[in-house]
Amino acid sequence: MGQSHSKVQSFSYAIHGIKEAFNKEPNLRIHLLFAFGVIIAALLAGFNTVEWAILLITIFLVISLELVNTAIESLVNLVSPEIKPEAKIAKDISASVVLLGAILAIVIGLILFVPKILG
Repeated sequence: MGQSHSKVQSFSYAIHGIKEAFNKEPNLRIHLLFAFGVIIAALLAGFNTVEWAILLITIFLVISLELVNTAIESLVNLVSPEIKPEAKIAKDISASVVLLGAILAIVIGLILFVPKILG
């Protein structure tokens, strides 16, 4: 099934995909900007190891969901360049997954940061 690629080539393709998404998807850049800000805030708040683990998992989850959303949208555009209700549904549902991940990230952020701010 398909060509076999070296591990280096596979990593190269993955990095290229991240670069493509970064250049073409403003929402990914927004997520990364917020992630950078949250990491700075966590450094200032003195997060412990468990808090860092939870925070980093949350950040990578949201960014991963955004990348999957981008891939699904690109695939839908390829398969259905014309506007179809089914294509819209696929794109909307894909975007809703990112929204849910972002809402979860906000809730986790509140759980992690509010005690630091109040304490």
